[in-house]
Parts: sequence; structure tokens; C-alpha cells
Amino acid sequence: MRVAITLEQCWHSVPGGTAAAALGCVEALGRLSAGPEIVGVSAWHRNPPQEPFAPGIAVEAVRLPRAGLYWGWHQMRWPAVERTAGPVDAIHATGMAVPPRTAPLAVTVNDLAFLRHPDHFTPRGMRFFVRSLELTRIDADLVVCPSQHTADDCAQAGIDGDRVRVVPYWANDRLVPPEEADEVRQRYGLAGRFVLWVGTAEPRKNLAGLLESWQMLGRTAEDLVLVGPEGWKSNLGMELASSGQSIRRLGFVAEADKRALMRAAAVVCYPSLTEGFGLPVLEAMVQEAPVVTSTTGATAEVAGSTGVLVDPTRSQEIADALAGLLDSPDDAARLGKQGRERALAEFTWQRTANGLVDVYRELAG
Repeated sequence: MRVAITLEQCWHSVPGGTAAAALGCVEALGRLSAGPEIVGVSAWHRNPPQEPFAPGIAVEAVRLPRAGLYWGWHQMRWPAVERTAGPVDAIHATGMAVPPRTAPLAVTVNDLAFLRHPDHFTPRGMRFFVRSLELTRIDADLVVCPSQHTADDCAQAGIDGDRVRVVPYWANDRLVPPEEADEVRQRYGLAGRFVLWVGTAEPRKNLAGLLESWQMLGRTAEDLVLVGPEGWKSNLGMELASSGQSIRRLGFVAEADKRALMRAAAVVCYPSLTEGFGLPVLEAMVQEAPVVTSTTGATAEVAGSTGVLVDPTRSQEIADALAGLLDSPDDAARLGKQGRERALAEFTWQRTANGLVDVYRELAG
């Protein structure tokens, strides 16, 4: 079985969780002893994507820049994936750029946040996502969702439930040794305990709510550490300028450093307004970090009873949850260990890979 997988999001200026999730799927499939043959598909680029977003498989480039490829796919339903990838038994669109259905087609819908919070997106982004959803409804043989939350959103958006398959993501299960975590902490100048946030700075991630909560706490014994690139519709610089001390912004860091910082953190806080999965939550759980995250979206589905769940629109709830874990290190450590146990039991690469293979087999008939 030969499957074409779209990987253009790896070249986006802010690849984000969709690129990380797609590459995780590719890696999981590659670990199978007898998995399908996978070929990546992208637009034309002079250079490969930056680490850590370089695909570990061959990627065939359509001779069009991204804007031309996306316009061609969404407006003209051209060019066919097979023009560059060769004959395939199935096509898997891992993001919301939907190629023409020239072979049985699966589309991954990571989330439908643009329907819940349209004000968080640019007009251009809204047009793109609305068209993506329309094409998914019309052309997708199967729709792959990383969570039941997203599957439910798809049903509300008019996608037949009998076409939807839930295939959760996974995260690298290596537990960073304490000495490695300490080295990374020292390299970034983090001397004391800290609360960690990881993500792309954009409205859905609710950084404004987290910063307000941190101000409410008024703690000086710990730092709030922010990791991740600037996104869109973000005024993070202004928000930080008015937030006082004890906040460190590290920007983008290497994957290994990110995992080490999660291992070293007293708490990982991810109070997103909505998520289709929430990879940072799972990654933190793997590192035995106690997690504060949202009751809304799929993060509650990922964390389960091992996370402290809060209403992300209530800053006082976030503040109280953080204070509770910071002031009760034994409880925090217990939740962290339970989180890792849950992550290793429920969110494995085998589950992801086998779920995708089942989708491809169903497509290929």
C-alpha cells in the first residue's frame, strides 16, 4: 500500500502543532515493521524546513509555490497529487489544505477553532478554513480527528459521523534525566522554581488570561517562563511590558530543550480556550510535570483526572490552581507521576500508527 501525505505545513513560518502532529504520524508509521509506503507532498521550496520540522521521509514537491498550490487545490481542484508523488492507493491531507480527490482521500481535521472563535483569525485565514471545511464535507472519504472533542465538532459542522475516525496523537516517551534537565535550566538562567507555558503566541492560547492570573498571584519566589514563537493577532510584547517582574520569555527553543524544561518545571500551565488535542499537555505529562489546563476543548480529554482542570475564561481559577500546586509539591509530584502513567498507557505510537493504517486500509478497500 502506497500513501501520499501532505506535509506543506512544515514550511509555514509558524509550523505549530499541526506540523508537529503530522511528523509524529509519519514517525509512528515508520516504526511499524510492515507499514505502508509513505511519500510526502509539498509545494516547491528552495530549502528544507528548519529543524525540528524536517520530515524523515522523501517529500515530492509540486512545481508551484505554496500560495499557488493552495489556490490550485482549493479553487481549481488541481494539480493531482500523483503528478509528483506517482501512483498511490490513498491520499492523506494532514492539515486543512485539501488536494483533489484523485485517489481515496482522508483529511485530518485537527480542530474547528475558527468556527468557535472566528475573531481569533485573519480574514484570509477564515476564507481558507471555511473552504477547507467545505471540501472536506464534499470530497473526504474519511475524516481523521485526534480527539472525540474534534469529532463532535465535525458532526456539528455537518460531517457524517460514519466517516469520522478518532486517532489520537502520541509524544516521545523518553523521560529526561534530572541532571539533563538541570543543565538546560542553568543554560537558560532559571535558578529557582518556575511555571512553564509552551505554545505559539496567538489568541486561542489565552496567554492574556495566564498573564492576568500570574499578576493576581503576585509571586516572586517563582518565575513564569514562556516558550514558543510569536504567532498572529498577538500583543505579547505590550502584555509583558505591563505584567511586571518574574516573567521570562525564551521564544523558540529546540525540542530537546523544551522537553527538559517541562521536566524541570514545577507546573506546566496550558489554559487554551480550545484545542483539538493539545500536544504540549501530553508532552508535559510524559515528563512527569503536573499540568494545569482547560476544561474546554480536548486538553481535558488528554489530561483526564491527572490534570488540574480550569475554566480558561476565569483568571482566578487559573491562579488558584497554580497556587495549589506550587504550595503542595507532594500533590504536584503525585499528579505528575500519574500523568506519565496515563500518557504511556493511553497515547502510544503504536495506537497512532495502527489507527492510521486502519484508515488507509479502509480507504484502499
